[in-house]
Amino acid sequence: MSSFKTPSFQDRIGSAAEAKKKALEQLRSRPPVDEKVAAERQAKNLEREAKAREKAAAKKAEQQALKDAKAAKAATAAPPTEAERKAARDARYAARKARK
Repeated sequence: MSSFKTPSFQDRIGSAAEAKKKALEQLRSRPPVDEKVAAERQAKNLEREAKAREKAAAKKAEQQALKDAKAAKAATAAPPTEAERKAARDARYAARKARK
């Protein structure tokens, strides 16, 4: 038993063709873009892109400076001595004891 289809395939094709024609007519009826306005938009876009590039470069330079500073600090810092490690361990133990 076949099912009843409304609208038929041919009807759907026809309505799609009509919709396409209507869309093309609307597109053709649009007023042309003013060259002056288009040039202003393009200039604004270029300016926005340039600002974004500058901001990204500044952020990258800042991150690199922080990375270099950390590396310099790590290079100049001496490893803890045995007495310093023991004092830190004892302090952690005392803090744990105090919590109980």
